[in-house]
Amino acid sequence: MSARTARAHSDDDAALRAQGYQPELARKMGGFGNFAISFSVICILAGGMTLFGFGLNTGGPAVMIWGWVSIGFMTLLLGLCLAEVTSAYPTSGGLYFMAERLSGSRGWGWTTGWLNLLGLVGAICGIDFGAAMFVGAFANLQWGVEPTVWTTFWIFVGILILHGLLNSAGVRLVNVLNSISVWWQVCGVALIVGMLTLAPAQHQSADFVFGHFHNGTGFTNPLYVAALGCLLAAYTFCGYDASSHLSEETRRAQWAAPRGIVRAIAWSWAAGFVLLAGMLFAIQDYAGTQSTSTGVPPAQIFIDVLGTGVAKGLLLVVIVAQLFCGNAETAAASRMVYAFSRDGALPFSPTWRRVSHRTRTPIAAVWLCVGVALVLALPSLYSPTAYAAVTAINVIGITPAYAIPVYLRLRAGNNFKHGPWNLGIWSKPLGWISVAYVAVLTVVFCLPQASPITVQSFNYAGVTLAVVLLLAWVMWITQGRRSYRIPPLGSEAENRALAGDVV
Repeated sequence: MSARTARAHSDDDAALRAQGYQPELARKMGGFGNFAISFSVICILAGGMTLFGFGLNTGGPAVMIWGWVSIGFMTLLLGLCLAEVTSAYPTSGGLYFMAERLSGSRGWGWTTGWLNLLGLVGAICGIDFGAAMFVGAFANLQWGVEPTVWTTFWIFVGILILHGLLNSAGVRLVNVLNSISVWWQVCGVALIVGMLTLAPAQHQSADFVFGHFHNGTGFTNPLYVAALGCLLAAYTFCGYDASSHLSEETRRAQWAAPRGIVRAIAWSWAAGFVLLAGMLFAIQDYAGTQSTSTGVPPAQIFIDVLGTGVAKGLLLVVIVAQLFCGNAETAAASRMVYAFSRDGALPFSPTWRRVSHRTRTPIAAVWLCVGVALVLALPSLYSPTAYAAVTAINVIGITPAYAIPVYLRLRAGNNFKHGPWNLGIWSKPLGWISVAYVAVLTVVFCLPQASPITVQSFNYAGVTLAVVLLLAWVMWITQGRRSYRIPPLGSEAENRALAGDVV
């Protein structure tokens, strides 16, 4: 280890001790690796492709494109504000730790933690199940396998096990895979858009891509439908708090973690726009794409433009990107479990907070996340509506959790001691804009998405949020108020290091 690296480790460890924690995890990540995990979790080839059919039905190309532009911009503002708080509190606990330090209230920390945790685990479920659907589409094209509920579920189980094994091997492997993931996604988008653009097939006009509105929801108000259609982008732009959760394994974390958040959002915003535009220009048959027998509308676009053989190759590109995404999400969620257990918030916390002596990785936390994601997917065997409600835990849990630390930082005013990466005079105006944005977005997440409203079409996201909050309250009453407690701050010297005197 060089003298410079050793000094960086010492500074990082001092900042962590200032928050009351002794370093346990291996600091193997640099700035690029920290950016890579958030970029991998956002994964435009996962969220953007999985919900492509939703976008076609809910507003069509115009809403998909302009919704991406507007939601991406607002997400960047929110990410900037969250990055500022992350610079001051670079711990694996992430959002809940920030909330408690800023408010001085265990209640704020507890509620934020449960929203964040269930959102992260719900994301593993949603990402890996989406990947299983794409694997099923590939199997249908390659071997004629019918993509039934049970075949999709068993593929999903296999993907979960794969991610559990990869994450158990240690953060060094996770770091390598995330770094590959960045280039895989960027090159994958370039390959897909390039092939669709250069193919000798008819392409849609710019008026279609940027102006065509399609409403298949059953609602008549175009503004309402447009608001619903923006959920494609809002769902995709989730998970960038991963940079915060991996900060205890990142060198120069007070700089690298906030930069990782902002850069991941910005790069995803740009690449996602290119991907969506390229896919929309290539649509040959709108209705046929929506009702494709593969069950995956992007696959039908590949088939119509490039033929079945090339389509299978591009599907593999998307599938690998989705596997990278699920693996990164498993890493982020496991660190959240580790941190929450370290503070006594979960049942059997001593088990989940254990760190392997060999890999310095919380292996038990990894497999808990995998196991809970499996349980969350079980309702999909009997009811697609129930599965949609479960995966809504991701967006409806994690989106409010992003805004809570930002709001509490605003409430703290001048009592907030910022880290070396901060927004200066822009902190407060951007903070209030971001909090208002999340409040509106959370309401939109809970609105009905199809008419007529039936048991099958009802949006259970609001119910899911209520269940999450009820679960958090029950856990607080039965266990949390006795066992959950974050440690006191470290020495004044370490606090000065946290505030940016040592960087």
